[in-house]
Amino acid sequence: MAKTDYILQSIVSGKTFEDTGWLLEAPGEDKPGLVRAIYKNKQLAVKDDSFGFYKFADWLPVDEILEGSSAPVTYKSEGLAHALRLTKLYITFSGYWPEKGAKMRTCSFKETEAFSVCSRLGRDNKKVLVVASAGNTARAFAKICSDNEIPLLLCVPEDNLDALWFDSPIKSNVKLIASRSGGDYFDAIHLSNLACKIEGFLPEGGAKNVARRDGMGTTVLSAATTIGRIPDYYFQAVGSGTGAIAAWEANLRLIEDGRFGAHKMKLMVSQNAPFVPMYNAWKAKSREMLSFDENEARHQVEIIVAKVLSNRKPPYPIAGGLFDALTDAGGDVLTATNEEARIAGEFFEKTEGNDLHPAAAIAVASLISSVKNHNIDKDAVIMLNITGGGEERFKKDNQLFYLKPDLVFNINPEFDEVKLRIEGLFQKG
Repeated sequence: MAKTDYILQSIVSGKTFEDTGWLLEAPGEDKPGLVRAIYKNKQLAVKDDSFGFYKFADWLPVDEILEGSSAPVTYKSEGLAHALRLTKLYITFSGYWPEKGAKMRTCSFKETEAFSVCSRLGRDNKKVLVVASAGNTARAFAKICSDNEIPLLLCVPEDNLDALWFDSPIKSNVKLIASRSGGDYFDAIHLSNLACKIEGFLPEGGAKNVARRDGMGTTVLSAATTIGRIPDYYFQAVGSGTGAIAAWEANLRLIEDGRFGAHKMKLMVSQNAPFVPMYNAWKAKSREMLSFDENEARHQVEIIVAKVLSNRKPPYPIAGGLFDALTDAGGDVLTATNEEARIAGEFFEKTEGNDLHPAAAIAVASLISSVKNHNIDKDAVIMLNITGGGEERFKKDNQLFYLKPDLVFNINPEFDEVKLRIEGLFQKG
């Protein structure tokens, strides 16, 4: 596969520039803002299923195909749609569901991020990629980097290590460090930021990485190319909101394509109560995140069932971030409790036939409440982004191997300690 032809554009200034490497920000600009990929191919030519995730390569900033990818799968719902009396409910499923053609072996749409980011990295890279994660992202990056021999340092909260299961042992090019029990995703991000100050270590970039966002945007490309049009509503649970930003950007590209409609789908994004910082900011009509007590936030994160939805500093206020996406496209930030997620997950399994990750159950719960509260048109084209599922079945069908931390750090460690221990870790191989 030839390298995708694209340039980058600053959301702040509109200036365009070449992707000279691992650019995460617009050169020479002071105001924080995302950069966006502008692809030469304005119309999307979808490749056949043998390309896996790379069937959408026209709109991915990549130059090689990595082994083992699977694309999101979209199908028209019957069971859940009938139960909710929705006439045009489409489910975009990322996870493990072989009968539907979904074969993501980490059972999460975080594979779309990892395959795209690692393909952008390129084979000539000699640096260690650093990724912070609350769980699912780490599993995806660990699997893909292990399979493709890409050096990786993962930073994960110790309390979330049970998410790091695999169907084969992870190779030694992948190292795992953890923030001690009691910490959360933000503590893992802090640890990764310290690691990125060490020479030879490269920040993955999170929402600032165009490859991450455009990889996640393939869920919308799957939906639109299956349905034949841009959906009217988009439902997804969010921790950072990066998936919803990606959905908005994919929507804009589809409008420019010209074959899928000229409208923007309403972004119906949801958080797991009681940890709802973006909900609070949006309801206050505030671009900036509202202040909150860190200890209270950590306590809330301990409570929620969807641990992956626990980002305390999401890309909500940044130019091109979730606030801008919601303001431009319309929609709302919703909430669902653990109990509502449990009921929704059981309801989905009963009506559709597969188990869900807790975050996906939060999205289903929000769809159910929106229908009950008459907040959406029952004849509208609705995309339900199921960001993870099939895990219970996958675990039953496969022997599991767990990745254990090579190092565990206290909360807020000193840089010199982090540098010394991590350098020693990689010197040992």
